[in-house]
Order: sequence, then structure tokens, then C-alpha cells
Amino acid sequence: VGGDLNADTSREYTCFHATSLKEHLPLSLDVVLDLVTGATLGLDDFKKEREVIIQEIQMSKDNLEEYILDVYLEKVFAGNSLETPILGTEETLATLKRTDIVHHYEANFRGPRIIVSVAGPVEHDHVAEMVEKALGKVSRHCKQFKRKAPRIRRVEEYIERPSEQVHLLVGFPSCSYKSKQRFESYVVNDLLGGGVTSRLYQRIREDKGLVYSVYSFLQSFVDTGLFLTYAGTAEKNALPVLKAMKSEFQKFVDQGLKRHDLSMFKTQVKGQILLGAEDMENRMNSLGINEMVFGEYRPIDEVIAEIDKVSVRSITDYVRKYFDMEQVSLMVMGELEPAEALKLLDVWG
Repeated sequence: VGGDLNADTSREYTCFHATSLKEHLPLSLDVVLDLVTGATLGLDDFKKEREVIIQEIQMSKDNLEEYILDVYLEKVFAGNSLETPILGTEETLATLKRTDIVHHYEANFRGPRIIVSVAGPVEHDHVAEMVEKALGKVSRHCKQFKRKAPRIRRVEEYIERPSEQVHLLVGFPSCSYKSKQRFESYVVNDLLGGGVTSRLYQRIREDKGLVYSVYSFLQSFVDTGLFLTYAGTAEKNALPVLKAMKSEFQKFVDQGLKRHDLSMFKTQVKGQILLGAEDMENRMNSLGINEMVFGEYRPIDEVIAEIDKVSVRSITDYVRKYFDMEQVSLMVMGELEPAEALKLLDVWG
């Protein structure tokens, strides 16, 4: 019927999703909910998909901009389930059996663990009625899963990989989805590396021309988070890039931000959220994650009001709590001589 059906997996949830015309909502719900609760998990399908994922793992290792993040998370979350790559590894897939998949599916894809989020021109009661009809008989017995909050480890590491560029990932601890300081983290992210007006982009790319790509981003989870900055550059520029990063971070920690900067970047964050709400898939994801994390719907107006409360003082409190220049983590990936790699790691001490 011309719709789209897909799935994605994060380190904390799996999402099966469909996009269709509004008249095909019953069909979309029927297909997605059947996948979630009634999959046959045939042996031949399992074997083929396992080989596909092995190919995907190998392909991901060729994209060093993504691969460096996987390795970084593995190191900083060592000893916690968050360290595990979403795709798994070639070694774990080699020993994986169909029965393992069946046991996982039957333990987790059950009533109390299922969140159904629908966005678009629909009536809530009508959707609830269809979902109840589809899931009313699904078992309510499921595995209770509770992860220990991870300890974020400090990492300074060079990993050798064939590459035309040097890939750099610098990280600080940050707050979780549930933290009252999460909106401060959004503003700081936009200010430091969230776009073309950010300090890192302006200094490292626009002023110095040292990179094509430099940006910061947040990795948020239900009980922890990270503030990360990535840059890819030529070997001759790697040291100046890291020094410029450190300088900008130190300047921000020492001097904070002025009120007119705060106003501009709060406006940017609000604009991103409001524009994102216009996209049906973004709205669907937002509804589902809010239900998963907070157990309730959070109207856009409430979110905007929380952003409006962010102040110079609250930003300062966030920075003091998380931006410890002595605890910054650094990962370098590329094809360097050991002495050159050591010079890069020594920038942060």
C-alpha cells in the first residue's frame, strides 16, 4: 500500500515502526504488532539474517566516524551492559543459536514491556481499541530487567586503523534523560558544537580551516549520559585541532557564557524541538521515549517552558558538575606513528 516498515535498536530499546496513509492505520498496526508478538523466527531466516549482520558489522568497521563511537562506549562503560555493541560481534554471532533468539523474544516481547506510540491524524480511543484487540491475549509474564547505573571510566587511547584521516573523539560525563539538568546539556551542546554557529565549528573550521567535520552531541540514557565531540582531520592538523578543542573547552569552563549567547542558543534548541515536532516519525519517537522514561506524555509547551527556565547560573552549575578538565576522555583512531599518537594523547595529559 506504499507505506514504510522498519526497525531500529538502541542500547536501551528496540523500535518497530511503520509509516502509512491514515486509512491504512489498521493494517500498519496489525503488521507491526504481529511482528512484535507473533514472529515465527524460522531457522532458515535466522541463519540468513545472522550472516547479514556479520556483513553489517564488517561494514561498520569501515566507517570510522561511527566505529570510533562504538569502541569509545565499550571502553568508558566497561563492565556494564551499555558497553555492548548494538550489532554484537562476529564472535558472539558465531555462537548464537536460534533458541537463544526465541528465549530472548519470549522473555522480553510481552505485554508490560510493549509501548505503542502512534502519531498523526488519529483518535486516541480508536487506536487504544485496536491495540487492546491485538494485544489483549498477549502474555503479561515477562523478564524483569534492571541495569545497574554504569560508572563512567576515563579513557585515553590510540587505536590503529587504516585511514586517510585521523579521527578524534573527546568526551565528558553528562546527565541522563531523567536529570533536571538535561535542558542545560542541550543548550551547552548547541553552543559548543551543535551547529554552524557553535564555538568549535567557528574556530576550528571557519577560522582555521583545519577540518571539514567537527561537532558535539549527547549520548543520553535513562541513568547516565555523555557529552561527546568528534572531529576528522588530516594527520598534520590533528594536534592543532585537539589543542583548539581544549582551548575552547577551558575558555568555556573559565568564562561561562554571556546572557545574549544564552538567549540565542536557547532559541536554537526550542526551534529544533518545535520543528522536530512537525515530523511524524520524530513525534512518534518522542511520545514513545517519554512514556518509557517518564511514564507520561510531556506536551511540547511544558518542554519549551523548561528550556525557558535555563539561566546563566544553571548552565554554570551544569558545567561545574560535568566539565572536569582532569577527567576528560580522548580516543584517537587512524594510522599514526606511535610517537605521533602519544603527542595527541598528551594534549589532555
